[in-house]
Amino acid sequence: MIYLDSAATTFQKPPAVETAMVDALRTMSSPGRGGYPAAMAAADAAFDCRSELAELYGLKNPEQVVFTMNATHALNIAVKTLVSPGGRVVISGYEHNAVTRPLAALEADVTIAEAPLFYPEAVSESFAGLVDGGVDAVICSHVSNVFGFIQPVEAVAAVCRTQGVPLIVDDSQAAGVLPLNLTELGAAFIAMPGHKGLYGPQGTGVLLCGEGVNPCTLLEGGTGSLSIQQEMPEFLPDRLEAGTHNMPGIAGLLAGVRYVRRRGLEAICLRERQLAHMAAEELRGLPGVTVYAQQGLHAQAGVLSFTAEGWETEALGQALAERGIAVRAGLHCAPLAHRSAGTLGSGTVRLSFSDFNTPEEVSSLVSAVREILA
Repeated sequence: MIYLDSAATTFQKPPAVETAMVDALRTMSSPGRGGYPAAMAAADAAFDCRSELAELYGLKNPEQVVFTMNATHALNIAVKTLVSPGGRVVISGYEHNAVTRPLAALEADVTIAEAPLFYPEAVSESFAGLVDGGVDAVICSHVSNVFGFIQPVEAVAAVCRTQGVPLIVDDSQAAGVLPLNLTELGAAFIAMPGHKGLYGPQGTGVLLCGEGVNPCTLLEGGTGSLSIQQEMPEFLPDRLEAGTHNMPGIAGLLAGVRYVRRRGLEAICLRERQLAHMAAEELRGLPGVTVYAQQGLHAQAGVLSFTAEGWETEALGQALAERGIAVRAGLHCAPLAHRSAGTLGSGTVRLSFSDFNTPEEVSSLVSAVREILA
């Protein structure tokens, strides 16, 4: 199988991830639940994972790193902490349903900072014209999960700091690929999955909490701390980590993060961009194919969408699957992004690359598309 759906989840993982997960099953129990070796091994692995992520994202304290089930879980905590029912929110035009559905559940007053694809200056200008002191929160994805559009979160953060408005960054497609510093941004929260660019297993996610933020709980239960009281602890990460930890997942995530840090964000990003650029250039040469990419990919990460005249995107995706090529077709849980780009009616076929893809796989994809269209 040629796997080109890493924006959903990375399928090829560093070998150390599997090794770490198996080792966790054999040697770890639950952190914070005892002083015996299995509990202490779990506590050490959890702390090491928090520390690696804190260093990667410029956090002062590893306890600001909270483990979640996925990015959606993390975003729900962030949104429901900052946005009151009916509250005002400004979001980008490229947000995922993991952002828009919690806002809909809150019946929030949502304003969209509209901007065309691959124009980061237009994004920052749009936010600057909409954010004021009456806004509960600003939410901006770092990279579009449909088009790979890199949004100017640093410029958006500067607007938020000026207006005193808290910022939530959805880093789902940028984690492990693009650098980001929570302390420098002054963001309230950064949410991300563990199972995409950080190369951890499914069922892992992370919420990074800014200093001084008092997050609301979605779950209440045992934490191994302050057991006598019936309220959740006020301190992080215990406040948001009720119940038993997913230690095989956390151990695998730790191995994935260490791979990313050893390999380097710049090297991973360059590889993914080169593959996306190659795919874009070769697909543009096929009759009837429209590629949603910026020349040179300077405002684009390793995610690429295209359509083919006369083909439903789902049918084209299925035809590729029958040839052993895994892609994603349709609306990608992000109808707002498609509306912003003008592809809501058709959706797109999405290619998304990881550090383990090759130029030969891109050539095979293009040959398969050419064959199908013929």
